Amino acid sequence: MAKADAWGAPGGTAFERREARGDGLAGNTRLIAEPAYRRLLAAEPLLRRSIPALIILFLVVIAALRVLSLMNERDEVERDTRAILSLAAGQMASAMAADPNAASTGALDLLENAGRLGAMGRSHVLAITDDAFKIIAVSPLSTGWQGRSLDSLVQGGQPLFMFGERAGVMNVSIGGQNWYAAVSLTASRKNAAAVLVPQEAVFDSWRKTVSLNVTLFVLTAGVLIIILYAYFGQAARAQAADRIYLEAHQRIDMALVRGRCGLWDWDMVRGKMYWSRSMYDMLGYEPCDTMLSFGEVDEIIHPEDGDLFDLANRIVEREIDHIDQVFRMRHADGQWVWMRARAQVIDPEAPEIQLIGIAVDVTEQRHLALRSEAADLRLRTAIENINESFVLWDASEHLIMCNSKFQKDNGLSDRDVMPGAARTALEEHMLAFASERRLANSNGPQGGVTLERQLADGRWLQVNELRTRDGGTVSVGSDITQIKLHQEKLVDSERRLMATIHDLSLARRAEEERARELVELNRKYMKETERAEAANRAKSEFLANMSHELRTPLNAIIGFSELMEQGLFGPLGSPRYEEYATDINGSGKYLLGVINDILDMSKIEAGQFSVDREEIDLCPLIKETVRVVSLQAAEKSITVETRIADSMRLYADRRAIKQIVINLLSNAVKFTGQGGHISVRARNTSGALVLTIEDNGCGIPKEALGKLGRPFEQVQNQFSKNHAGSGLGLAISRSLAELQGGALKIRSTEGVGTIVSVRIPVKKATPAVKAAA
Repeated sequence: MAKADAWGAPGGTAFERREARGDGLAGNTRLIAEPAYRRLLAAEPLLRRSIPALIILFLVVIAALRVLSLMNERDEVERDTRAILSLAAGQMASAMAADPNAASTGALDLLENAGRLGAMGRSHVLAITDDAFKIIAVSPLSTGWQGRSLDSLVQGGQPLFMFGERAGVMNVSIGGQNWYAAVSLTASRKNAAAVLVPQEAVFDSWRKTVSLNVTLFVLTAGVLIIILYAYFGQAARAQAADRIYLEAHQRIDMALVRGRCGLWDWDMVRGKMYWSRSMYDMLGYEPCDTMLSFGEVDEIIHPEDGDLFDLANRIVEREIDHIDQVFRMRHADGQWVWMRARAQVIDPEAPEIQLIGIAVDVTEQRHLALRSEAADLRLRTAIENINESFVLWDASEHLIMCNSKFQKDNGLSDRDVMPGAARTALEEHMLAFASERRLANSNGPQGGVTLERQLADGRWLQVNELRTRDGGTVSVGSDITQIKLHQEKLVDSERRLMATIHDLSLARRAEEERARELVELNRKYMKETERAEAANRAKSEFLANMSHELRTPLNAIIGFSELMEQGLFGPLGSPRYEEYATDINGSGKYLLGVINDILDMSKIEAGQFSVDREEIDLCPLIKETVRVVSLQAAEKSITVETRIADSMRLYADRRAIKQIVINLLSNAVKFTGQGGHISVRARNTSGALVLTIEDNGCGIPKEALGKLGRPFEQVQNQFSKNHAGSGLGLAISRSLAELQGGALKIRSTEGVGTIVSVRIPVKKATPAVKAAA
């Protein structure tokens, strides 16, 4: 085709196209119809949304009309009741006025006639009273009102007794119930006629009507709501079913696109063909909403791959009922795409023939097959041109291929090496071997078989047989005649070489022993050298640090003593000299402490420090030590908290334990800021005493923790660089703890604080002297 729009194919899937034209698969089944909920709801969205409002409005209108009707009916009942009561009272008053003796002698007859003429019910009460409104006759007698005063029975009816029929019919209360009452007075006001009825009896039938109407309304509303619910439920189910279909439809389209497949529907009677969207995607054409004709499809089929009209004639003539053919179709960019089309007639017996099937893009497979053929040809050429004999057998030991070298070595003709020949039959035609020997394979049983053969003409072959993955066997034979000729010479040379190698191996073994000894000696020498250099560096650093620590107090002592000797500020009794004497004393004590630390550390390192174990009560010892440093702590407002049990004992050197605690507490006070806190705790754990001193001072950098406790090493940071000292306190404490079989551990966070833990065994042990490492 010259242009992509010449295709004129319909958009969407083939199923949707069948829906558009009104036919489909298997008896014109409408596979894709417009969803029911769309026909019912989406076609009239405004009506669909207004249905609930219309139903509610309908129910409200019906309820309003019935309420108005019932209220009118109630008003009519009330009016009729008032009219009957008024007429009955007036009639009885008129009768008593016409016959003055009727109120005394014929009162009951009068009441009966009035009740019958006025259509009074059982609930109506008719009464005749005298001028004081005392009841002289009443109907029915069951009321028990005979002889009672009417105005005392009726509450809220004073206008009736004053004005009579001019007051009309009034709402009164009798015994806590609401009544309608009408009173008519005679002209002489000697008698009065009263007609009363309970409101409950008046409206009893009306309430039944109201109940019946409410019941009918509720039933009607319930039926309408059920119908509305069923309506929307059916619409929701139809929508859900359509959504499921759309999802399945999308998955099918995606599967066709991902699988490089196209769905097509061929209507033989109408001469039209319908393609899925994936079919257009494979060929690079834009999908259209029109159908394809035979001619349009035939134009893009390669003329060498068949005639579409001829194929259609064969199908119409019922010669074939299916298609399975590979052909080329022109892509939109002009290239040819290999397609494999498979289709089946839907109903061979139907008068209208229709095919449906798929087309798969097999271009890659086709190119792969061509490349495989080319590769196979190159492989056969390479095998034929190699210098080794080559033969390949299948899993059933039948010949697949061999080269001419194999034929020549085994004396076989072209007729013998036809593909498919059995190996046993082929070996019968081979020349006999002069000798054959199986060699050991270094790769084990899975490595194949290696054979060494001598042919009849004196040549030697080495044959390697390997198993292929499909169970076949490949054999490669190499000519090793020259190798065999030189083998004897090599064997003799090998014997001479073996003797020489043996002598050399003995000499080499002796040299290796001497080399190992030298390496070990060198390693020990380097280790001791490193230790000596580290110790020398530590002592050099210590002496460099101590030069300042020793010179400062000595300069103070010498300077102040010279001033005092020269009497620069007058006689020696001057207060200024007392201050100098105090400074000289402090400097001397500080210098003595530094020298004592150095001497103690030297004594420990020399192994001259003796440990005298005894039973120690730890609590008094700690309290005594805390009192020693309490003055220093008080100067900085530092609180020292001790938590130690009163009965905690251990076997250790008292002087060493006291020295450890003093050193650790002094360090804690020294490096804790103003207003800080120090905690001293002790506990027994697993047969040992664990003494912990915790402060919230400046802390120690993480990288400097490893150097702490080493003799003659100091750690300084921005918090501790202004604190003077020898730096031997922790080293002496660690060494004293180790002399007693214990250990010292430090945990610290810079800017947070430091925790020092000393672990000393509490068991009684034989006194011993132990030099610190």
